[in-house]
Amino acid sequence: MKKNILTVVVLLFSILMVVTSCDDSTGTLGNDMMPSPDYVSKESKLYDIHTQSYSAGDSVLARSSMSYLGQFTDPETGTIIKSDFLAQFHCIDDFAFPDSILNNSIISTELRLFVSKFVGDSLATFKISVYPLTKVMNPDADYYTNINPAQYCDTTVEPLTVKWFTLSDLTVDENERNKVGYQNQIVIPLPNEMGIQIWNAWKEHPEYFRNSESWINSGLPGCKGFYFKLESGDGALAYINIAQYNINYRYHEIYREQEVDTTGICQFAMTEEVIQATHFANTNLEQLLADNTCTYLKSPAGLFTLATIPVDQITTTDTINQAKVVFTRYNDKIDHRFRLDIPKYLLMVRLDDYNNRFFENYQLADANRSYLSMFNSTNNTYTFNNISHLLNIMSNELKDGTASPNYNKVLLIPVEPTFESSTASTKNLVKLCHDFSMTSARLVGGKDPVKLEIIYSRFTK
Repeated sequence: MKKNILTVVVLLFSILMVVTSCDDSTGTLGNDMMPSPDYVSKESKLYDIHTQSYSAGDSVLARSSMSYLGQFTDPETGTIIKSDFLAQFHCIDDFAFPDSILNNSIISTELRLFVSKFVGDSLATFKISVYPLTKVMNPDADYYTNINPAQYCDTTVEPLTVKWFTLSDLTVDENERNKVGYQNQIVIPLPNEMGIQIWNAWKEHPEYFRNSESWINSGLPGCKGFYFKLESGDGALAYINIAQYNINYRYHEIYREQEVDTTGICQFAMTEEVIQATHFANTNLEQLLADNTCTYLKSPAGLFTLATIPVDQITTTDTINQAKVVFTRYNDKIDHRFRLDIPKYLLMVRLDDYNNRFFENYQLADANRSYLSMFNSTNNTYTFNNISHLLNIMSNELKDGTASPNYNKVLLIPVEPTFESSTASTKNLVKLCHDFSMTSARLVGGKDPVKLEIIYSRFTK
């Protein structure tokens, strides 16, 4: 019996040794039986991108449904921006005055500018002069922020009217100003003869009011539009989203089966169907351009950042898995109640593409030659996660001899994108324009290069 038990123990011990031996050896069994495969190795390298501030020259495409009026001094940089604008006014198709207007009852004619928002002090005092445009603005032309208003009106003669104003109109009751939805307004009285002449013309020539084109070319007072010229003032800049050319009149209305006198308004409005062109002028930018401790972004029509990518140093024999660059914003030097906003979106676009009418041709960031980045307020950065396609395009141009002198230069431009939702979780970029809001930012750069991180992959035996 003891012999049998001993035999069983020996047998179990032998089986255990065999199993253990198999476990130890199967880890390398495949390598012993198969030839050595290729392995992929990854490597990360950093390259220096040199940056500098770049002047927009006060000249960017003025394609915006908003107009701007005022002057504001940036409390941090001391730069000054001044803006005034030219605007046409839309005539609805087959416009008509009410038949019930009383004889000689055009009671006033005016312009109203509605302020959707503003930067600065709402009680800063400004003076504007209003001139009628004498030349029709071409609806098919591109207009820029350095437009010369003197090409479209005669500013050497007396203006139609002069208006002193503050953005917060204290003549309006405080309770009215505090109502939800109330907008600050700049009301500019015009000579009432203008409204009377337009009403009389409608009775004799209704064809003048068939559409905006007929109206603009009719020769009637103000039909071509107006130039709102800023004469003096500093401390605020207004965003004008609505402007109206109003003719106020009295007419008969049936109310509770009785005929009563009441007032009405005939409106010609500033809309996207007609042209608005804001004229911007920046001063004191030279000191920022000369500052090599950082680079600057300023909108509207102010400063971009120019970056030079060291394409000739980048290895392209290995596969580029990712090419990432992060632009870090410096915090403001001062804490001021009127400090400017930070640009929300930046476009990275090749300098040559920008000069080749990128915005004029309605181009979009395609993640190939141009890229869009949103400001990250948590990290204080703009991140372009993978510009590998752009690097390959630049490298190929260098290799095949088609590279221009600016082949490796890109601009960082504050922009205003328009998105539309394709699904509940995705948005498609459908429009891209210069950012015309008042923004400013200092970026790490200048004498201190920005780092471009590239992750390569290569096959090794």
